[in-house]
Amino acid sequence: MPKKMIWLALLVSLTSTAGLLWAGGGQEATATGTAGGESFDWQRFAGTRLVVNWSPNQANNYVTANLGEFEALTGMKVEVDQIDYMRMHDKQVLEMTKPTGDYDLISLVVMWKTEYVAGDMLTELEPLFADTKLAVPDYEFNDLVKAFVDNTGRVGGEKIYMGGPGSKLYCVPFGAETSIMAYRTDVLNAKGIAVPKTYDDLRAAFPKVVDRNNKMYAFTMRGASGHQATHGFLNHVNPFGGKVFDAKWNPIVNSADAIRALEFMKEAVKHGAPGIPGFDAGSMDNSYLQGEAVFYIDHDKIAGLARDPSQSKVVGKVGYALHPKDKIYSAETGGFGVGIPSNSANKEAAFLLMQWMTTKEMGVRVAEAGGMAVRNSVYGDAQLQAKYPEFKVLVEQIKYADPDWRPIIPEWGEINQTIGVAVNQVLTGEKTPKAAMDGIVQPIKDIMQRADYY
Repeated sequence: MPKKMIWLALLVSLTSTAGLLWAGGGQEATATGTAGGESFDWQRFAGTRLVVNWSPNQANNYVTANLGEFEALTGMKVEVDQIDYMRMHDKQVLEMTKPTGDYDLISLVVMWKTEYVAGDMLTELEPLFADTKLAVPDYEFNDLVKAFVDNTGRVGGEKIYMGGPGSKLYCVPFGAETSIMAYRTDVLNAKGIAVPKTYDDLRAAFPKVVDRNNKMYAFTMRGASGHQATHGFLNHVNPFGGKVFDAKWNPIVNSADAIRALEFMKEAVKHGAPGIPGFDAGSMDNSYLQGEAVFYIDHDKIAGLARDPSQSKVVGKVGYALHPKDKIYSAETGGFGVGIPSNSANKEAAFLLMQWMTTKEMGVRVAEAGGMAVRNSVYGDAQLQAKYPEFKVLVEQIKYADPDWRPIIPEWGEINQTIGVAVNQVLTGEKTPKAAMDGIVQPIKDIMQRADYY
């Protein structure tokens, strides 16, 4: 039996009756960020010590700084093991494959979710949300952006890594992201250039905004070999109508749409900030924040960074618009979610912390602290929209957020690296787009063949 069908059979068979009813929309999971209703017992696990593992970012840092509120509310103590996200995966796997691990709640990059579920390392959340003694009143689960929930938290749907019939919930989005276009308002105004709505508009603007004498370039993006270049590629290939696989898991990274996306990326390097073929996410962000680029298309957390005077030289000079359209409007889904390790000794107590940090109230507070929103109500909050201009754009942008932006199958790590090497070879000029992508079709097929997808 092909691996895809094995996955589906396994996950469907494990779905409990309560979980199926909950997933079908028969019940909303609910909570508040503070009192949680007079009847809810926040002190149920008083005296419990929880250990969480996450990376330093605006959302996690805000929660860490305010954990005293949760400890006062619940009588629990929370210890944070904070490490860089590039090191989290190996540490988490080490802990979650022990009989009993040290971690009770983890933040994980969405790319790891199917691997963790395949290894029985994460706790299914639907039975916890279905337990009225654990599900905090007024949580309003359905207020979470559905594309983020599907991308970040669900495993076992039709495409294994998606929502839908047969899928189960293992994570809640926290630090999830979508893509947005940032642009320099001062530059476009000075040159009389309209805000680009399409990739053709963007291409036309590139040569008009470059001022090499003043170290001003048109664009910045990820390009470093491996994961970073793959992210950059997927960020653009989806609006061009491309995907990594067709419906039968055949790689189509060399399709006409994919080649056109790569041609755009080559043009972006030509007019872009020096060093793009070596840029990771941090380098890309810093390039924009230091005023080297007029246009930026990537994660929406750039907005919080751009208004932080301790990091940004472009405060007050940045506007936001939808990720431009080629064939379609499309935006990425990625970032982080929070899950409970299967080998935690304190699953139910950890579930209270998960709910507390992802409530509506906390969502507003995290957004005000520069973190990314994950709730429709936060994006639509009138006060936040008045204060932060990107929120009006993001209300529309999340309509195009694609949970199928990246095929998060267990084999994605190897495929991700394979694509990223080829894309980087295009950006450095080592290979043409066609030669680079034709060259990885068979290696990707070999990976899928070994994994019994066909």
